[in-house]
Amino acid sequence: MSDRAGTVFVMEPDGLFSLADPGGPRGAQPGAGDGFTTPGADSPLPVRMRPATIDELVGQQHLLAPGAPLRQLVGGAAPMSVILWGPPGSGKTTIAHLVAAATDRRFVAMSALSAGVKDVRAVIDTARRQRRAGGPPTVLFIDEVHRFSKTQQDSLLAAVEDRTVTLLAATTENPYFSVISPLLSRCVLLTLQPLDDAAVRGLLRRAVADERGLGGAVTLAAEAEDHLVRLAGGDVRKALTALEAAAGSAAAVGAAEIDLATAERAVDVAAVRYDRDGDAHYDVTSAFIKSMRGSDVDAALHWLARMLVAGEDARFIARRIVIFASEDVGMADPTALSVATAAAHAVEYVGLPEAQLNLAQAVIHMATAPKSNSATMAVAAAIGDVRAGRGGAVPRALRDAHYAGSKGLGHGIGYRYPHDDQRGVVTQQYAPDELAGVDYYRPTEHGAERAVAARLPVLRRIVRGLPPPARGPAPATATRPAEPRRDGAEARRDAGEAGRDAGPPPVARPSGATPPPVDGPPPGDDATAGGGSPSGAATMPDDAEAARDLPAAGTDPAATKDSAARNGPAGGEARSGNTSDDNGRTPAGKGHQ
Repeated sequence: MSDRAGTVFVMEPDGLFSLADPGGPRGAQPGAGDGFTTPGADSPLPVRMRPATIDELVGQQHLLAPGAPLRQLVGGAAPMSVILWGPPGSGKTTIAHLVAAATDRRFVAMSALSAGVKDVRAVIDTARRQRRAGGPPTVLFIDEVHRFSKTQQDSLLAAVEDRTVTLLAATTENPYFSVISPLLSRCVLLTLQPLDDAAVRGLLRRAVADERGLGGAVTLAAEAEDHLVRLAGGDVRKALTALEAAAGSAAAVGAAEIDLATAERAVDVAAVRYDRDGDAHYDVTSAFIKSMRGSDVDAALHWLARMLVAGEDARFIARRIVIFASEDVGMADPTALSVATAAAHAVEYVGLPEAQLNLAQAVIHMATAPKSNSATMAVAAAIGDVRAGRGGAVPRALRDAHYAGSKGLGHGIGYRYPHDDQRGVVTQQYAPDELAGVDYYRPTEHGAERAVAARLPVLRRIVRGLPPPARGPAPATATRPAEPRRDGAEARRDAGEAGRDAGPPPVARPSGATPPPVDGPPPGDDATAGGGSPSGAATMPDDAEAARDLPAAGTDPAATKDSAARNGPAGGEARSGNTSDDNGRTPAGKGHQ
């Protein structure tokens, strides 16, 4: 055992660290004095191939530059506390080994899976006593720190603040959600990236040839190497474990080479980087939603498959599709909501694996449908006004009038029943006085919403009792006497003759006939479906004007008075009052979600 002060720990079979007695190890194999046991010949291949120096560390080049925090940490040049955040197999535990081996500081390692507040305080108390006695500083390594509760993380604050211990923490979860803000602010956050294919390939070749690894006992065929690299998914531990399994299979049959068939027998399932409670869950879900919104159906199906293969709850996927149907498709394709809810029902009724067909159909429908977020923007604007205190009393005509005495309070007096009018719409104020004339809903011209965009200005003008838009006089060159009405047979006969002759035959107008207006229907035509309401003729715009304007798209300028000042810009990224992102996660802002 080294004469350097230190605490020796035993690596348990399940990969966790056990805290040995501070006075010395009991039953532990002597290590190199670095806080970890020395790998033996029977240790797993990833453990045997762990880098011995920082120069053997593969990947993470953005953290290995001269003077970078990681080099300072390993070299002991600066007593800074560090949180290592990265996916499995990216080198977090390896860095801890390098720190333990390369410095003369006392190194203590523990896992958040098995340690508690009592263990943490024991290490801190020992570190404080040794510091006062002039002993070496203490580096405390905590693996899976996101597993610590808030109380356990709080117990570290004072010791990290005054550098009683230098904290080295590792986590696979987003520390902005899993580590409390006070602890995060006291540490340097280093983000480790998944290893690329070239780095994984280099480590496989090193393991085949290195004496710590396979020592050249077998060779690795190119096709088998490609297979292992692809299945690793950037996780070098996964790659080395698969290599060791493939080497065992080759040795069992006396083969000197690991070919593709041997590698496929050893491992045939790719590493899917996905944790239903972790950061990858939210990232993949966000990519899934954004792909459907962007109308990339193929990408959306890929992210759906990633979630299904990783074991994501199909009900969660179905709920996101139902939300998407209204948030991003909306009125451009009103059937999308029916498809989404039908898929959600199928998930409950049929279950996986068959329900993946229903989910795929719904995803294809959503991704290829025309898009409109007008419903999202409309309800967000309305909620914004309510939260800002804009509103007012319910108009008296709209108040509940079904109970005795309500009439005496003026409730329901003056209410006009829309179905009493043959058009089904009447002039009446429905909004509070302060919000009368405010436009929340602004339809797009996409898909089925185009028809709504054409009809809405007419509805608003009738409901609000606004005059029809002013029309300028038509150019003199564009006017000519209109022809009298003809019956259907005469019109069809004239149309046939027009196809044979150079031009239409002259039409004689009966004497005394009054030509109809150029821009309106002939005299006697009913401009509306069912005609106008005699009782409402004095208070409503002319029905013929309303019907004539129906095809016009856009919003009537007169119907949107003061709306720009009230509503602000129609565009932007406003959400429907939610604080959740596309991935369904509500940012906690401070520590735990």
